[in-house]
Amino acid sequence: MLIGGLQKFSLLDYPGYVSAIVFTQGCNFRCHFCYNPMLVWPSSVKTTEGKPEEVGKVKNISSQDENQKGHSLISEDDLFVFLEHRLDKLDAVVVTGGEPTIHKDLPEFLEKIRYLGYQIKLDTNGTNPEMLEGLIKKSLVDYIAMDLKAPFEKYDVVAGVQPDLSKIKKSIKIIKKGKIPYEFRTTVVPDLIQKEDIKKMGEQINGGDRWFLQKFKSDGALVNKSFQEAEVYSDEDMEELRKIASKYVKLCEVR
Repeated sequence: MLIGGLQKFSLLDYPGYVSAIVFTQGCNFRCHFCYNPMLVWPSSVKTTEGKPEEVGKVKNISSQDENQKGHSLISEDDLFVFLEHRLDKLDAVVVTGGEPTIHKDLPEFLEKIRYLGYQIKLDTNGTNPEMLEGLIKKSLVDYIAMDLKAPFEKYDVVAGVQPDLSKIKKSIKIIKKGKIPYEFRTTVVPDLIQKEDIKKMGEQINGGDRWFLQKFKSDGALVNKSFQEAEVYSDEDMEELRKIASKYVKLCEVR
């Protein structure tokens, strides 16, 4: 597994559990607002004074081979030594990205985590429903958080690439029908997502358990530099969007 980072302690990322967060490298999306450009295209980013800097033109990379041109910043062996030593302090491991499901060795990676006895939360963009279904059947995930980027008709505008929407729709169905806890989450950017979009997205996941609306952060390094310092929704605006979204799911909150 190509590991791009490790957060050793979190009380927020996995509801009800003390967790560590493992960041995988590579992603098949190019979301303009993504604040992890060094994970999205690791082979095209260099570090200058601790900040990621774009090198060359961004490509719409979708294959695992292309996404794995980077190099692990943390070895898998070192990660598992850390996890073994924290068994008495941590309850769970959150695997996020990038996009973890582009890596064919994700099931084996999660099996190793499960062997240690940890709960596992997986963050995904929903582009690999076959992988999701297999992980659920093998009991390798205990909680799934799927990013719902936009209404289907403008997914490409927000994600920066044109995904196979049939796969996104299939992932939604798999997650909703599964027997494990889950959430959908949406980063709300004023230039990309408006009230009418929230209504359409609500219809896409109608009857779902949880939907979290995440306030856009524009003050850091982003995949699309033109979004840095862009307008963000006010707390009042976010509450208005939450009220709209709450009509479609059992629980909707703002993060």
